[in-house]
Amino acid sequence: MKRFEGKRAIITGAGSGIGRATAVRLAAEGARVAISDVNDAGLEETAGTIRAAGGTVETVRCDVSDFAQVEAFVEHAAKAFGGIDVIVNVAGIGGFFRTESETIEHWNQVIGVNLSGTFHTIRAGLKYLTESKGNVVNVASIAGVRAHPYAAAYCASKGGVIMLTKALAMEFGEAGIRFNAVCPGGIKTPLLKTFSPAGVENPNMSLFMRMMGVNGRFGRPEEIAGTIAYLASDEASFMTGSIVVNDGGSTL
Repeated sequence: MKRFEGKRAIITGAGSGIGRATAVRLAAEGARVAISDVNDAGLEETAGTIRAAGGTVETVRCDVSDFAQVEAFVEHAAKAFGGIDVIVNVAGIGGFFRTESETIEHWNQVIGVNLSGTFHTIRAGLKYLTESKGNVVNVASIAGVRAHPYAAAYCASKGGVIMLTKALAMEFGEAGIRFNAVCPGGIKTPLLKTFSPAGVENPNMSLFMRMMGVNGRFGRPEEIAGTIAYLASDEASFMTGSIVVNDGGSTL
């Protein structure tokens, strides 16, 4: 499929996992992509994969919690491609922590990357999306729709991403800009390694059982990238404010 022929996309968190899979998928379908991450080696590996397949890619190191860095990334992409049609916000961090031992610094970091980082990219790209009548796909999580144990900061940040998506879909509907979000379940990515019960003192393991899917496996980044590609494509032109769960049945 070439659903993104002539389209210009930016993807955050593209150094690994869902971000990498999404960048590779959109580029394979014809998009010119600009990708960012704080993982320099991972970012270059993603770019190398895209270029080897004949795709066009720009890379910028960017901490999405810093608006100045995000703005520079977005401006770089817009200048290189002559505008922006699609923004995909994937960058995220997390982990399990007892709330009584959660530091304010870590709380602020999780909110800063997952929620504020998503807002930063959208805010910086709005003028270009207005011109192109483009769209945004935010990566939230099932942790934004169903409580996870020992993950107050992560749940709060992803719940915020969901409501941010809905609020912006309402605000910019008449402007022709679409906003949607995907909520993955457990996906085999480097981020998954940070969600280990081993980091929680005396955890209640029965609480973790509520998070398991019914199909007995973790998802693959490419499976979420496929959902993102659909939401970002013209095939989903009637969808805005939608929160799409892809979780192996974890929220049944």
